[in-house]
Amino acid sequence: MRDEIVTVFGGAGFIGRHLVRRLAARGATVRVATRSPNTAGHLLPMGEVGQIVLARFGEDEATIRSLVEGASAVVNLVGILFERGAGDFDRIHGALPGRIATAARAAGVRKLVHVSAIGADPASPSLYARSKAAGERAVREAFPEAVILRPSIVFGPEDGFFNRFAAMARLAPALPLVGGGGTRFQPVYVGDVADAIVAALERPDAAGRTFELGGPKVYSFAELLRYVLEVTGRRRLLVPLPWGLARLQARILELLPTPPLTRDQVSLLERDNVVSPGAPGLAELGITPTPLETVVPTYLQAYRAWRPTLPVA
Repeated sequence: MRDEIVTVFGGAGFIGRHLVRRLAARGATVRVATRSPNTAGHLLPMGEVGQIVLARFGEDEATIRSLVEGASAVVNLVGILFERGAGDFDRIHGALPGRIATAARAAGVRKLVHVSAIGADPASPSLYARSKAAGERAVREAFPEAVILRPSIVFGPEDGFFNRFAAMARLAPALPLVGGGGTRFQPVYVGDVADAIVAALERPDAAGRTFELGGPKVYSFAELLRYVLEVTGRRRLLVPLPWGLARLQARILELLPTPPLTRDQVSLLERDNVVSPGAPGLAELGITPTPLETVVPTYLQAYRAWRPTLPVA
């Protein structure tokens, strides 16, 4: 990738900051497409071989074309967890990936990686999952050689899962087990996802394929919450929250500017979020998955319960 231009849409986000560093270290000029370049100073070069260039990202066709022009590869990381306005999922997950892929094809881009999500399914009860499936379909139609990556929940120092529940456990007397806590997840390390994207760009045998990315172990939702409590040294009740009650609670929480739970997320939790049997994944990309037990404790230490140090007699 030395001296090549790689455009990363959403490159200032959680996965993006890990990916951008890796690409720059390989000598690429990384064009980071972000909505707020002034808040992405953490991506400025710090001894990388290549360059990191911040570019304002707008969804109009002219801006998309300008961002992919001259690039040899394009990565799309743009995604949201909830809608701020009706139609956001369809616009951002469903339509935008196809528009990026179409512009990349027209500009002569050689490689495209689109990051979707495990659970993408046109028949899903969740609008999030249906919109992810629509985006995959649009990418395939416009750029058949594109590589599609579907990660399970992604963990790492800035993640929105373990940090969220560790913060909740600081104040709340109990944590909710939505649907009883039986939904299964296969958490994958953000560094492994970034490495998978790099491998998808570098390996000719990855072209046109879909990979599902999961860690080395499957956990239930309840097991993950118990692990958060164990690592942070807190004792909290885990209270089962039936699906109906969870939807009712989510309806109220959706009124908040940043809702911790939405009805669509409840629908998403009704299905397991694990790698499909036989699906190619990290191993096929030459990556050994990182256990969460080796990473999560390093950043959840900030949430540990304070314990007084007794004087030594």
